[in-house]
Amino acid sequence: MASLHLQDLTVEFPIYQANGRSLKKALFSAPMGTNLARDAANRILVRALNHLTLTIDKGDRVGLIGPNGSGKTTLLKTLAGIYEPTSGTLHTQGRVSALLDVQMGMNPDATGRENIMLRGMYMGIHPKDMQVHVEEVVEFTELGPYIDMPVRTYSAGMMLRLAFAASTCVEPEILLMDEWLAAGDSHFLAKAQKRMEDFVQRSSLMVLASHSLDLLERWCNKGLYLRNGNVIAYGPLKEVADVYQQSLAEA
Repeated sequence: MASLHLQDLTVEFPIYQANGRSLKKALFSAPMGTNLARDAANRILVRALNHLTLTIDKGDRVGLIGPNGSGKTTLLKTLAGIYEPTSGTLHTQGRVSALLDVQMGMNPDATGRENIMLRGMYMGIHPKDMQVHVEEVVEFTELGPYIDMPVRTYSAGMMLRLAFAASTCVEPEILLMDEWLAAGDSHFLAKAQKRMEDFVQRSSLMVLASHSLDLLERWCNKGLYLRNGNVIAYGPLKEVADVYQQSLAEA
């Protein structure tokens, strides 16, 4: 059964060459609640996620809510295994499909067709299982002869079509998504909408970061409000969205 369990999970990024007077001043004058800190070696660091403990179970569709810099993308990349926790634990049960960055798992010197297989390997799919989906992906992209050309010759929109189609051709268990899909052209977005909705519905568990509450309300049943790497609220989406909107009104 698909699940994600975080126990006291912290992710920190040291700031190298951070001895400048202005940065030190910013650190010592920073108000409580900001995510600048010092480690045991007295290095300045950014604590992107701060002692998160939560469980996401099968059937949960979690929308990540929070301002820029709140830790949403860091959390997604940690759940995807791209970032390692500095401390605490992450227990993942189920195969992870991460739609976080159009470039991830892609080789610019390989052809579009070859990159379909590479994208599958990036998602942890056996080549034999991915091979059966190649022609369907090729058809969906509408790239024509470009599918057998190096992807470094692609426009951003063509790259997006390829990455999206390859990433959504298999049955998802744990689905992690950021907002990069919004970068597509109008024709592509219209075509991709039903495919994306079907993909989301087939997933056992989903975590989605978005600034659009309308999108979260359409696809999610839970919300996780992050601020400065801290969990402010976690629960039913409407309740969490209300807490977030109230905090904006009070700011």
